[in-house]
Amino acid sequence: MANTRELRRRIKSVTNTKQLTRAMKMVSAAKLRRAQENILSARPYARRMKQVLASVASRAGADAHPLLAVPDGNKSELVVVTADKGLCGGFNTNMIKRATRFLEEHTSEGKELTVHCIGKKGRDYFRKRQYTVRQEYVDVFRNVNYDLAAGIARELMDRFIEKDLDAIYVVYNEFKSAIAQTVVVERLLPLERSEVEGMGASQDYLYEPAAAELFAKLLPRHVEIQMFRILLESSAAEHGARMAAMDSATNNAEEMINDLTLYLNRVRQAGITREIIEVISGASA
Repeated sequence: MANTRELRRRIKSVTNTKQLTRAMKMVSAAKLRRAQENILSARPYARRMKQVLASVASRAGADAHPLLAVPDGNKSELVVVTADKGLCGGFNTNMIKRATRFLEEHTSEGKELTVHCIGKKGRDYFRKRQYTVRQEYVDVFRNVNYDLAAGIARELMDRFIEKDLDAIYVVYNEFKSAIAQTVVVERLLPLERSEVEGMGASQDYLYEPAAAELFAKLLPRHVEIQMFRILLESSAAEHGARMAAMDSATNNAEEMINDLTLYLNRVRQAGITREIIEVISGASA
């Protein structure tokens, strides 16, 4: 049976841990509020732009712009967006499991795959495996901004245009709510085309200015905006996952403190009872 000194030491240790997890929960809640506002303001524009350009791309030829081309090679790249820090529940684990399954499925089909890591957790994991990590970005989520997302997108577009890559996929956590995130695998390049049926399949748009000039401005901007949206989604999902994980840890610490305090009282009571029995036994003797 543990003595009272050990139990008090454990209670103090768990209390300190509870204070730490509670502070981390409050910090994550404050960051989540800002990240949620950013993604909710950026998401409608990004989704609408994706729908419009998918409709335009379905009627344009593959030679209208290099980003609309559909290469027939087997060289693909997977952009894995993870967090730079831990203590966020299954956020990084679920992401890495989905990315690994995607890589295994496509490798078994004979495709050449490389990995593009955004975030320290994904980089550290894939560095130790047999996969080729071609590019990595760390400390991205300290300050998510459009210029950073545009730089990542331009680097990917350049490799796609130069035929170094035939397809680019992104796996990331999509923000649903403070306690719910969904792992999503999305093709970034080549641009997706919407299904056009009936009379609309043979119709085309009238472009002003010319189609080539319009595509040259809109398509790269579209890829940059989608990458910016993905980073915002992952940032908000990470803060939500960390807030939920720290809230659960705080509650568990509170339960452990209650159990240890109850056990401490029992030990103290048992010690007092034993001492009283010894005094009575000594007096009787």
